[in-house]
Amino acid sequence: MTEIQSKHGIVNRAPAELYMLFVDMRNFVEYLPEDQRSKVTADYDSLKAEVQGFSMGVRCSAREPYSRVSYVDDGAPFQFNVDFFFEPVEGNDHKTEFHINFSAELNLMMKMLLNNMIKEGMDKIVDKLESL
Repeated sequence: MTEIQSKHGIVNRAPAELYMLFVDMRNFVEYLPEDQRSKVTADYDSLKAEVQGFSMGVRCSAREPYSRVSYVDDGAPFQFNVDFFFEPVEGNDHKTEFHINFSAELNLMMKMLLNNMIKEGMDKIVDKLESL
């Protein structure tokens, strides 16, 4: 099992507000560039996309209000699980400590190809949220 953890970041939003961005899969389509939206379909629980010729799906598998949202593969080329964590910052109700955990069953070749790309992508999400 391959496990990758993003860096931890402090986001200037309350945990409930940040949680709401991730709980509904339709929210992701809003943040895509206009030319990419036609390749993505989403409802509250799932998202399907075509990425570089591959059809890939993601489904929300667990929602723990204001603390964690989990996604699993739903027709992806490999099995994976992604957990988004939202922890209140002690002494400040309007800030959230945020991080992402990724785990997958990757063979050695896939691990070599994807490990750094996944880590960089997760860290970019944290960076983007910190800049809100």
